[in-house]
Amino acid sequence: MVTATEQTHLTQIRHYLHQHPELSDQEFATTKYLTDKLRDLGYRIITPTDLKTGVIAEIGVGNPVIGLRSDIDALPIQEVTNLSYASENDGVMHACGHDFHMTALLGAAERLAAEPTLNGTVRIVFQPAEETHVGAQEVTAAGGVTGLDAIIGFHNKPDLPVGTIGLLAGGLMAAVDQFTVTFHGVGTHAAMPQLGADPLVALAATVGAVQSIVSRNQDPQHAVVVSVTHIEGGNTWNVLPESAWFEGTVRTFDQKARQLAKKRFIEIVNGQAAAYGVKANIDWLVGPDVVDNDSRLTKIVVDESAKHFNVVAPTPSSAGEDFAYFSQRIPSVFAFIGSHGNSDWHHPDLILDDAGLVPAVEWYYFNAKRLLAELTE
Repeated sequence: MVTATEQTHLTQIRHYLHQHPELSDQEFATTKYLTDKLRDLGYRIITPTDLKTGVIAEIGVGNPVIGLRSDIDALPIQEVTNLSYASENDGVMHACGHDFHMTALLGAAERLAAEPTLNGTVRIVFQPAEETHVGAQEVTAAGGVTGLDAIIGFHNKPDLPVGTIGLLAGGLMAAVDQFTVTFHGVGTHAAMPQLGADPLVALAATVGAVQSIVSRNQDPQHAVVVSVTHIEGGNTWNVLPESAWFEGTVRTFDQKARQLAKKRFIEIVNGQAAAYGVKANIDWLVGPDVVDNDSRLTKIVVDESAKHFNVVAPTPSSAGEDFAYFSQRIPSVFAFIGSHGNSDWHHPDLILDDAGLVPAVEWYYFNAKRLLAELTE
């Protein structure tokens, strides 16, 4: 039963966390705060020594072992909300709602700690560095999710109302790849382009050409995004530069599309470089895979969630989420939980509705108990 006291308690926790954001792999004060809270609740702190930030703790005994995960890092964004609890760390903001996630998992941890007995073990995973797509790998490499029978997590969704849960089996969030392309030419006076090899025209032509990967190479029934997000080249009006570069990202929902996008991207870049007489250097960074919800577990979580909330089938998001490193290895479910925000993720004016905290707490709590019961051997 939700009480006004619980809502006030959760709101105070979230506002504190929102005021004190920390960047990826620098969440030292956040780690101490979470560790102290969990220890006070009676959890066994089992954070691996190789994990410099983040917290892992358990309660209960025996099998099954169910993981509940929240990310904890913030973004290098200057907050412009003018909230009374706005970030006190200049240039750092919880602009993706990870303060919301942490608060929900702490609230669920409190409820689970109050249970007389648990039918197994619940492992709380406060994961660092989601925004840089390395935190889940760090947790995995350190052994933080070893032995889990299942793991669940969520991301707040500003465009969903409070009390609404988005769930579907299969791909919920996209695979993420990142690219940087540098064209090396020959600089010259702008009045005499014939004496040089212009990297800027090669760059401009390539930015448009790579969009053909989506429009002419990919199956139109499969979502693919190619975005160039950053371009630099030259430093004055009358000189053709020696080099120019751009960077961006590719988002896909299946391996075939992912492989094809990379192949065609490389072919197009090298083809444009040859056409304009310059050299191309391509750096391709492989990011998280698709967040892939286990079909069996999703049925269980949908059934349990529908008892308490309005469950909808959401449109998959082309945003990335490094929970994928867990979902590719452990049976898992990732949800969208309504937070009724005024903006979308990563906006400096993002404000989330604190009323969404209790449903998020309950989503963790009810599904942790249900999965403990369902997965008992």
